[in-house]
Amino acid sequence: MTATTAEKTPAPPLPGGNHPQRWLILGVICLAQLTVLLDNTVLNVAIPSLTTELHASSADIQWMINAYSLVQSGLLLTAGSSADRYGRKKMLSAGLVLFGFGSLAAGLAQTSAQLIAARAGMGIGGALLMTTTLAVIVQVFDEHERVRAIALWSTVSSLGFAAGPLLGGLVLDHFWWGAIFLINIPVAVLALVAVLALVPESKSGAGERPDLLGALLSTVGMASVVYAIISGPEHGWASGQVLVAASVGAVVLAAFVLWELRIEHPMLDMHFFRDERFVGAVAGSILVAFGMGGSLYLLTQHLQFVLGFGPLEAGLRIAPLAVSVVVLNVVGVGALLLRGLGTPRTIALGMTLIAAGLAGIALLGGRSYEGMLAGLVVMGAGIAFAGPAMANAIMSAIPPAKAGVGAGVNGTLAEFGNGLGVAVLGAVLNSRFAALFPAAAGAVSLPAALASANGEGERRQVRDAFAAGLDTSQLVGAAAVLTGGLLAALLLWRAERKASAAPPQAGPSVPVPSA
Repeated sequence: MTATTAEKTPAPPLPGGNHPQRWLILGVICLAQLTVLLDNTVLNVAIPSLTTELHASSADIQWMINAYSLVQSGLLLTAGSSADRYGRKKMLSAGLVLFGFGSLAAGLAQTSAQLIAARAGMGIGGALLMTTTLAVIVQVFDEHERVRAIALWSTVSSLGFAAGPLLGGLVLDHFWWGAIFLINIPVAVLALVAVLALVPESKSGAGERPDLLGALLSTVGMASVVYAIISGPEHGWASGQVLVAASVGAVVLAAFVLWELRIEHPMLDMHFFRDERFVGAVAGSILVAFGMGGSLYLLTQHLQFVLGFGPLEAGLRIAPLAVSVVVLNVVGVGALLLRGLGTPRTIALGMTLIAAGLAGIALLGGRSYEGMLAGLVVMGAGIAFAGPAMANAIMSAIPPAKAGVGAGVNGTLAEFGNGLGVAVLGAVLNSRFAALFPAAAGAVSLPAALASANGEGERRQVRDAFAAGLDTSQLVGAAAVLTGGLLAALLLWRAERKASAAPPQAGPSVPVPSA
């Protein structure tokens, strides 16, 4: 119903989507997008500093990371529908302002609780930014150039995830941990000035109100599920605390679906899930973000805690992942594969490479960086191939007038997958670590376990158990990504077969232009 309403009353400000400054606008948008996505992973290299200076536990660290992602996940759909109605330029500008103030609060935080709250506040601004960037691209580029523009946007998105540890390492090598947030402020100011000067206003004119109850239900539901996953290893999977959180999450998410089916203007039209292209792209996007977010969370700890590198050294050693993504997409390899192989095969290839990279890191990384390097490069190639193909699949399954909502769906999947990856793979790590070295089960972090160990021999056992837990977690992530990738490719392939068979059967309806 909402898609039909939006299609009847579109008010595109740029007929044909050919804005004369579209490539400059894309650069501004990518700058804003990069800033938001860097903060998904920039905190990873600061984990040792946070455990020491803020006395943060493992659960605190996971909430510092997940608070940002979960708030974004819950608000992205509302932010997208608000941008469609009130104006994408307005929401993009508001997002930059909120993100800048949130960064200031995070940089000045004195306790774990303050940093978690500040990160949640940054997530509000990030939600507005992530939805409007992709929606503006849809408005200023025509159909022929849009694929290339989305590929470059997707490259920047992947770069933001992968380059976060490098940027964090560079900053921590010279400043205290709070500086990784304060550097966002001048970037946000620069991006705000450029947005106000260059980006045209656009909105659908559909007159839809934001679905506030839907936003509340989705936020509470996802937060409850991830809380249960994070708390499982510490409190026990069968404990009342974990079971109650998991049950609340499942019930609230079910209520969210029922509510979206009933209201006139849902922030997520559940009928989109009837399109197998949409469902396939959804599955793939979640699993790519799951693998990336979880693996980077584990990799930074592996490089620092097990291999003994400093923050900057750890960030530099993750850089090959970002470099491979950028190089392959800038030279257009992903676009060539998409044209030659089609969307399903391109996604299947990309997801298989991501899974192979994760498995390679687990099996070959061990106690040396050389084995890890090959896995990082292979994983980066997979991200470069699969990411743009899935973004195009999602946006093509949603009406152009709902570009903000489409961008919200895409961003929600990425943020939810990232947060879930950190939670699930972190839970696997903690469970495996405690199983292999029960004496460390009560420790809140690896440094705490090492501090309580008796002698160098026991400290070596602690490190070995932690390294084994990291390997197990990476293998679990590889299996999940491979399974999800093959499922996504199958659904997309089936959707394409049905679409190719539809025209002969739908012949009588084709001549009716008003349908």
